[in-house]
Amino acid sequence: MKQWRRNRPRRNRLKGLSFNMLVPNLITVMALCSGLSGLRFALAEKWEFAVGFVLLAAIFDALDGRMARLLRAQSKFGAELDSLSDFVCFGVVPACILFLWSMQNIQNFGWMVVLSFATCAALRLARFNVKLEDDKPAFAYNYFTGVPAPAGAGAALLPMILDFQLEPGLQDVPILIAIWTVGIGLLMVSQVPTYSFKKMRIPQRLVLPVLIGCGLLVAALVSAPWITLAVVIMVYLATIPLSFFSYRRLLAAAETLAQGREGEDTPGTGGSSET
Repeated sequence: MKQWRRNRPRRNRLKGLSFNMLVPNLITVMALCSGLSGLRFALAEKWEFAVGFVLLAAIFDALDGRMARLLRAQSKFGAELDSLSDFVCFGVVPACILFLWSMQNIQNFGWMVVLSFATCAALRLARFNVKLEDDKPAFAYNYFTGVPAPAGAGAALLPMILDFQLEPGLQDVPILIAIWTVGIGLLMVSQVPTYSFKKMRIPQRLVLPVLIGCGLLVAALVSAPWITLAVVIMVYLATIPLSFFSYRRLLAAAETLAQGREGEDTPGTGGSSET
């Protein structure tokens, strides 16, 4: 009897996932729920809460990828879930919020703007997923192609954020809001290189000033959140020309270096010959 038990084949037990593997996906789900909650507050015309929940979704979106790398919990499922969440939170929801806030006054044209922005967000995310496997020069990993979806959502909502604090009456100019939204959507699908700040290295001498600056930024967000957010978004938009020229300069240097190496590898026709 004991011999039979010893030789009996063991049944394959179902292997579950550890909690660490689920943490990044849970954060992504929290981002998705935050973005959809922003749409819910927009339907209730609570505009500040609507924008706030989209920004909260952006914070969760910034955390899930870092948490996945920290816990070594990257997976194809998580990448697909993250892309779908980004499309909803930063493609569909911001456009719908802007439509309910201002552009519904221009009816069909306003809805066309919503569709165009959401489509641009979907195309931008699809292109990003495809290009993850492309071979790029080392410096190119410090840049995105086009404006990332979370940054695009924040930039699209900039007129609302300005209206909260300064009250310039932008809500009553739906054509201007529509043009702005379309322009941001085009930036998302453009070939313009933009800085990837998450991969930027900070020199040792600048670590302390950066930490002090972050503390001042948090204090400003607590004291005057909407003005601070508006300034942060405008500063980011101002970096786009800088990133474009920086990328072109690095690309030209890389091409020059590659041509120099090819010239060294090619045998010359002149010079002294052995006799």
